[in-house]
Amino acid sequence: MAREDVFVSTDWLAERLNAPDVIVVDGSWYLPAHGRDPHAEFAERRIPGAVHFDIDAVKDTGSDLPHMLPRPEAFAAAVGAMGIGDGMRIVVYDGLGLFSAPRVRWTFRTLGAKDVVILEGGFPKWESEGRPIEHGPPRARSNRSFTARLDHSAVASAEDVAKALANGTQVVDARPADRFRGEAPEPRAGVRSGHMPGARNVPATALIANGSLKDPAAIAAAFTEAGVDLDKPLITSCGSGVTAAILSTALESIGKPGRALYDGSWAEWGASDRPLATGPAKTA
Repeated sequence: MAREDVFVSTDWLAERLNAPDVIVVDGSWYLPAHGRDPHAEFAERRIPGAVHFDIDAVKDTGSDLPHMLPRPEAFAAAVGAMGIGDGMRIVVYDGLGLFSAPRVRWTFRTLGAKDVVILEGGFPKWESEGRPIEHGPPRARSNRSFTARLDHSAVASAEDVAKALANGTQVVDARPADRFRGEAPEPRAGVRSGHMPGARNVPATALIANGSLKDPAAIAAAFTEAGVDLDKPLITSCGSGVTAAILSTALESIGKPGRALYDGSWAEWGASDRPLATGPAKTA
């Protein structure tokens, strides 16, 4: 895939806001440090006709880990109730430009949606251009039928990651460098500081400028400088599976898709007794 297969422009969406086969999804989710409430923001202002997808609500309710991928049947019921059905083009955006939308896109694609794209620049770009904004109660939508099928190959478990590290498959961590090195505490109680031995570090923020992905050359350079071989398979990871999807999206946009995303990410690995390393990534 290329960038145009992953993103659509604000111009493209503005021309198709009322198309019956296009649905806009506000996938905003924030870290506590952001100090923002995605539910309140959606209720106050949104792209006209948008529905809200909450990764903390549509999740695997049987897991203690944060916003783990939901079961297919639960996902189908939830998105069908939002008015999202088979054959629709799903356009995802978030309130930071590019933060949680890649995770929402990954969730939809991993669970069977064929046509899911991200709005370039997200809500900040849409609003800055003076595009229409909807206020008040969201419009009612009829239930649709969504056929959910889990793509097992897109999801890595802790066991998959351990095997990957043992056999030389690359694991790339999207967390900030100080957390990767173990110099900053983890935001979740009971989670150790550090990284998986053998993992590489490409902070998701290094791939973004002004709420959009950087150009392909800058993306490739960020991975290469971190010791990642873009021609070999890799698994993406982060704190809880959100910013790992930014890495996966960036790789896809330059035609170098990752093998899988580690859903449990450091929230799972760091809370276990699995091996841990601190300091910079080992280059040997």
